[in-house]
Amino acid sequence: MDFQSLLEIIQDEPVFETGLLLAGDVDAGYIRKQLSLWGKSGRIIQLRRGLYTLAPPYQKIKPHPFLIANRMVPGSYVSCQSALAYYGLIPEYVPTTVSVTSGRPGQWETPLGNFEFRHIKPGLLYGYKMTDLGDSQQAFVAIPEKALMDLVHLHPGGDSPAYLSELRLQNLERLNLDELQRLAEMAASSKLQRAASTLVKLAQAEVEAYESLSG
Repeated sequence: MDFQSLLEIIQDEPVFETGLLLAGDVDAGYIRKQLSLWGKSGRIIQLRRGLYTLAPPYQKIKPHPFLIANRMVPGSYVSCQSALAYYGLIPEYVPTTVSVTSGRPGQWETPLGNFEFRHIKPGLLYGYKMTDLGDSQQAFVAIPEKALMDLVHLHPGGDSPAYLSELRLQNLERLNLDELQRLAEMAASSKLQRAASTLVKLAQAEVEAYESLSG
């Protein structure tokens, strides 16, 4: 396989796996050697073992960090600060894409960004949806309420009013407060229920402050 053949196979795919190139009667050892050579020459970028993206100028679509995260660890979804920043609920730019998984935790540093995977119990893997990221890309991302609950769950003392205030949450009118409380009850966690109660008060206070200014 030459590089032009690779481009014809990949086409518009933002990322691709080795398995895509091993279909049919091919020499697996030769394919892997070619991938290594193309990586060294700067034509492709290795994101993790077996997962790649084309390098500019061959890249037709720049892969979104959330898509990369989903493909790095199948069965994971983007959550916590990354999802909250995506929804505009916290003001800070988040340099590391944070996901949750029922598998092993891990971290990757790549030329396209840093990725962190936090472990949660399989019973807590809910509250996410397939999200359109633009450029025909999609990824599983926690809904805003679940992103908050995951963050509280994973952070020691995450239910404390002081910690929740430090997040500098904004645009809280975008939260579904009933859904927030429902998720906390589903988890059967007093920690999450305390946090949900505090968040409801913060959201109500923000709405009241806005109405006072505009009225």
